[in-house]
Amino acid sequence: MGEHSRADVVSVRVAEGDRIEIEGLRLDVLYTPGHTDDSYSFLLADRVFAGDTLLIRGTGRTDFQNGDPRAQYDSIFNKLMKLPDETLVYPAHDYKGETVSTVGEEKCFNPRLKVKSVDEYVDLMNNLKLPNPKMMDVAVPANMYVGLRQQDIARRGWALLVADAIALCGRADVVLVDLREKSERDKHGIIPGSLHAPYADLQANVGAGGMLHELAAATGKRVVFYCAFGERSAMAVQAAQDAGLKSACHIEGGIAAWKNANGPLAP
Repeated sequence: MGEHSRADVVSVRVAEGDRIEIEGLRLDVLYTPGHTDDSYSFLLADRVFAGDTLLIRGTGRTDFQNGDPRAQYDSIFNKLMKLPDETLVYPAHDYKGETVSTVGEEKCFNPRLKVKSVDEYVDLMNNLKLPNPKMMDVAVPANMYVGLRQQDIARRGWALLVADAIALCGRADVVLVDLREKSERDKHGIIPGSLHAPYADLQANVGAGGMLHELAAATGKRVVFYCAFGERSAMAVQAAQDAGLKSACHIEGGIAAWKNANGPLAP
């Protein structure tokens, strides 16, 4: 998910200009706020997955979840509509059974895109008079908090405040374990001396015979996980504890908190 998301458990947070590579496929990240303040689109070669920003013959409403019609105008006209006309457009959903359009088709046939200025678009979106979606007051919090929260790990005594974590840096009886992907490490730096063990390999690494399990057993070192914001590392602590690594803990708030506290970083 995008770095603006307030969801509690996100495997990888991405930002404008980032690239996600999966088994030979490459997704380029576009930040396209407006429907919500954390709306993103993903460009794959000749097609764009536009989420709820640009729909087929419509655009996502902007009247809840921190929506902003002015921001959406910029996202659509200055990003999505700048793509080649033949670019396929796949929205997150459609209300009439449509599945795919193109940038060129939407330029020609989307009534929301016929405006002559950003102010006209803002006026249009602010006067749609749409009914409130059902159960939004229940659905949104449920979508935001879907997994293990960092507070739960802290209550069990398995979390380190960033100041305490910085004090452990360089100690021989501690191994810092970076759960982030290589692209995240390259972009944001690493804590010096930390071991790279991506979250995707966690179960194999903490289980019997796994790298981290054997390292802890052989050396007695305390395993301290960290990730970008603390979500993955909180789940890693639970998995490690379940696998018998009883001294395992994590850095609350992840590398983001570490940077805010001016903790040492290596490229």
